[in-house]
Amino acid sequence: MNRRTAFLAPLALLAPALLGLAGPAFAAPIPLAELSRYLNGLTTVESDFTQVNADGSISTGKLYIRRPGRVRFEYAPPDRNLVIAGGQQVAIFDGKSNQAPEQYPLRRTPLNLILAENVDLGRARMVVGHREVENTTRVIAQDPDNPGYGTIELVFTAAPVELRQWIITDDMGNQTTVILGEMQKGGTLAASLFDITREINNRR
Repeated sequence: MNRRTAFLAPLALLAPALLGLAGPAFAAPIPLAELSRYLNGLTTVESDFTQVNADGSISTGKLYIRRPGRVRFEYAPPDRNLVIAGGQQVAIFDGKSNQAPEQYPLRRTPLNLILAENVDLGRARMVVGHREVENTTRVIAQDPDNPGYGTIELVFTAAPVELRQWIITDDMGNQTTVILGEMQKGGTLAASLFDITREINNRR
């Protein structure tokens, strides 16, 4: 998709000859280059989050991001689940089980697109949707080499640019929405937070 034309919307104007004024124009979405710069500027992030799961259930917890390639979701009770991405792997720990975590490569989740060392939303075939919706910019992105892995829809507000939520659609069509609270950015996060092996050993 040509990203220059994908987000162009018609300018809605009321006829000046009839009403003597012009109607409001649709706002333009934040440019992809600006959004890429913003994402690349996120080194560390801490935030509360609310997650709306594919079955409609709601979870809450604490989120930690350390780019590139690291994220930690600590789910609040009664879930007590934990998801860690680090070392190019994702591990899902069941809070009600002592079994080893389910693991799979980070590259197989669309979240990898914003955890990459260099985010480039202008890359060919990465962005498949870019539009302004109710004062937010929404970008739908996929792995251009593996579109079957699913998509991530990023929701931003402007002035200043801020990531507010994302919606992941997996390879089965299931959607999970993560809504971010107030983000604390640029702090120090210990590498141990994203160490899957360490977490496994601590649970033995």
